Amino acid sequence: MRIICLLFAVVLASAATTGRAQESRWKAEGWRTDFSRSSVDYAEILSGGPPKDGIPPIDNPKFESVSSVANLSDREPVIGLSINGDARAYPLRILTWHEIVNDKVGGTPVTVTYCPLCNAAIVFDARVDGEAMSFGTTGKLRNSDLIMYDRKTESWWQQFVGESIVGQHLGKKLKLVPAHLESWLDFRSRHPQGKVLVPNNLNMRPYGRNPYVNYDIATTPFLYRGSMPEGISPMARVVVVRRNGDGGGGGGGDGDGEPIVVALELLRKSANMKLGSVQLSWKSGQASALHTSEIAEGRDVGTVSVTRIPDGADVAYDVTFAFVAHAFHPNAEIRR
Repeated sequence: MRIICLLFAVVLASAATTGRAQESRWKAEGWRTDFSRSSVDYAEILSGGPPKDGIPPIDNPKFESVSSVANLSDREPVIGLSINGDARAYPLRILTWHEIVNDKVGGTPVTVTYCPLCNAAIVFDARVDGEAMSFGTTGKLRNSDLIMYDRKTESWWQQFVGESIVGQHLGKKLKLVPAHLESWLDFRSRHPQGKVLVPNNLNMRPYGRNPYVNYDIATTPFLYRGSMPEGISPMARVVVVRRNGDGGGGGGGDGDGEPIVVALELLRKSANMKLGSVQLSWKSGQASALHTSEIAEGRDVGTVSVTRIPDGADVAYDVTFAFVAHAFHPNAEIRR
């Protein structure tokens, strides 16, 4: 028993040393973050390669009308967002290279995010304690997922769950905003008077190209050290609908309880599913952003929509990989 206790003490000491080393390294990078406040083991946070804002967020987004944009193919994936009649599309051909867009839509400050390594396209209300925040990229990953930071306190936020995991805002959560990960054809059909995000500088990145060729048909995820889900490929797409305490999965909020997680292949076979107070639907016509070198040529993964029963209101959801859902919601059943 004494030997076991000694080994446990050694492990704890080693973890503490690793945490202090990480903290010292990050402070040397110039971070103003309060690293004394954390809800995660610092050993879980890895460098993704780029430095702080090395993947540059878009702070002053430029838009053109739907009718004037001619370089998007019908199948290209976009994040479609509509608030108070203000409809905007954010093509993944742009978000792949920037990951964050700080914007105001229909009078609401929002942060539009996309983590390619998790295929996680999520929109948040950017207000924290009533104050609008802008966000940047830390260059760090946890469970292969983007870690963002707010520019006021430099607290670190886990993109997939919208929660601050390090710093002054520790434990606070961003509110989810319902959005559609859909084809360009679907968005412009729904919102012919809408607007589309375009690059501020066409030459800044090779927009339309996918730097993660064949990633979504790989056998294992990149820079992921956690356990894998059982009975399903870690890279299989799943639909995640966060619950909001009503037993079904409402339209945002902090997301009490385990989310609804459904394998995309199961939904694809049935086309429509009713689960609690939500209805999930699937239809073909959207290209994967993580398959071929040209995003427009990616294999058809289809478009998912999630609505609330009985009023048909949009519900916040995400289409991600099984390993991501398992990493952040290990107790949630993946229906497959």
